[in-house]
Amino acid sequence: MAPRANWKGFLRVGEVACAVALYTAASTSDRIAFHTLNRETGNRVKRRYVDSETGEPVERDDQVKGYEVSSGEYVILEPEEVAAATPESDKTLDVDAFIPCDAVDDVYFDKPYYLAPADGAAEEAFALLREGMRAKKVVALARTVLFRRERTVLIRPHGEGLVGTTLNFDYEVRSATEAFRDLPATKIKGEMLDLARHIIDTKRGTFDPSATEDRYEAALAELVQAKVEGRKITPKKPKAPAKVTDLLAALRESAGLKADKSKAPTKAPAKAAAKTAKKAAPAKAKAPAKSAAGRTAERRKAS
Repeated sequence: MAPRANWKGFLRVGEVACAVALYTAASTSDRIAFHTLNRETGNRVKRRYVDSETGEPVERDDQVKGYEVSSGEYVILEPEEVAAATPESDKTLDVDAFIPCDAVDDVYFDKPYYLAPADGAAEEAFALLREGMRAKKVVALARTVLFRRERTVLIRPHGEGLVGTTLNFDYEVRSATEAFRDLPATKIKGEMLDLARHIIDTKRGTFDPSATEDRYEAALAELVQAKVEGRKITPKKPKAPAKVTDLLAALRESAGLKADKSKAPTKAPAKAAAKTAKKAAPAKAKAPAKSAAGRTAERRKAS
């Protein structure tokens, strides 16, 4: 069965437009979900809103949104007033600009959606926009109203379709300066940096989404299955994290260097190495002393 579209409208660049459908690309709906039960009866419990002062239940028709302007003081907003603040939607993804693929910092990425032609008549224009972006190595910035808010959407080619990622608003992204303010300006060089590079080189690979595992989800599934089958559950003891007291030693161990070599320099100075080699070389053997008979024989030849 074909997935249900979350949104349908038009993708437009200037006078070129095509009907598109937007589908959820990432969802948590397949995760294990729990219900809150009454421990004594096993029945599900229901959530009810009560007045914080009187403790009396408040029916749905009597519930209204409010904004706290000061401690304990609220401005009440009626449903029709909130609805009036929702921007009008013409169901159009209007492309404002094409930008380089890496022009947007990924901290602004919110949620991804698949974009596909909504019907056969839109396929040619859709393919034209997709292949045009791919050829020029650009992505598109578009605006539309999604789920009652006007959103900026980053659109990029993805296989035979497009991926549209909603972007966080600037006020939603916290400043990196605040997060990194207290970090010292540390410079790493020499053997430590060489070892780090070596470790990175040995760990190079590719991203395979199918190889990723949600171990928490798997553990929950196993727990539920064990409860259903009446099996005894033995909680696993968490492993104590290893304490790193010597960063250089940890790097050497990660790089596969033996501990007994860790204190030796990686390269001996040229002069010291030559001096060591000279001392280690065996002394040349002296010629054996000639015997008396040998000396007599030489004198006879000479005469």
